Amino acid sequence: MFAFAYSRPADLAEALATLAASEEAKPLAGGQTLIPTLKQRLASPSDLVDLSRLAALRGIALADDALTIGAMTRHVEVATSPLVAAHLPALAALAGMIGDPAVRNRGTLGGSVANNDPSADYPAVCLALDAVIVTDRREVPAGDFFTGLFETALEPGELVTAVRFPLGGEGIYEKYPNPASRYAMAGVFVWRGGEEVRVAVTGASQGGVFRWAEAEAALVAEFSPSALDGLRPEADDMIADIHGSGAYRAQLVAVMAKRAVAGLATAR
Repeated sequence: MFAFAYSRPADLAEALATLAASEEAKPLAGGQTLIPTLKQRLASPSDLVDLSRLAALRGIALADDALTIGAMTRHVEVATSPLVAAHLPALAALAGMIGDPAVRNRGTLGGSVANNDPSADYPAVCLALDAVIVTDRREVPAGDFFTGLFETALEPGELVTAVRFPLGGEGIYEKYPNPASRYAMAGVFVWRGGEEVRVAVTGASQGGVFRWAEAEAALVAEFSPSALDGLRPEADDMIADIHGSGAYRAQLVAVMAKRAVAGLATAR
């Protein structure tokens, strides 16, 4: 690692002040991405601001037909929360698929959302449920928050403080994980409410998480796995690496989408 100053502020105001004092300061949430990056010397922040003492950024609350989950809430807490299980079981199931027990006990919702890794799971549920990303400055709809590969609408020094998930409708997440990292090679969250269907895809696209409009239109017309027959995202837009070609990932997206639709149909 490169040298950096470390602080562990006791309140949000202190954390924001430390981050504002230097353009090169970085917040530390669960550290599941940032710590390995530092170890590989791929980042050299001037300051590391540890958010682990900020109790105001933790917790799960039900109010106004929405679940609000603090940014520093760990994956395991989302996965095992009776409140989440009762009102958004698909979110609890998704959180339980993230990484392994070590990752789930350290990683945080806010850290994952702010990092916007193209293979992360939470961006898919945020996009599919039309969640609102709450920061210390404003509220940003998920559709406006995720702007590209590892890119978000966050401004310098701005912190995610919570994510608000609207209730209503029903959803399910299907994921094909990398057998080593458990990252999504293709993850598809399908949500249905009234006459609307949303299909959010993670793990596959070179541009990061996205809504699959073609699949949504097909499922509005007929909500069944067969409605997706012959549909695949453009292979040229998909990630191609040592784990699979773009065409392979496009096929995975199609298969995961069909599984999700079948799962919702079975649940009914």
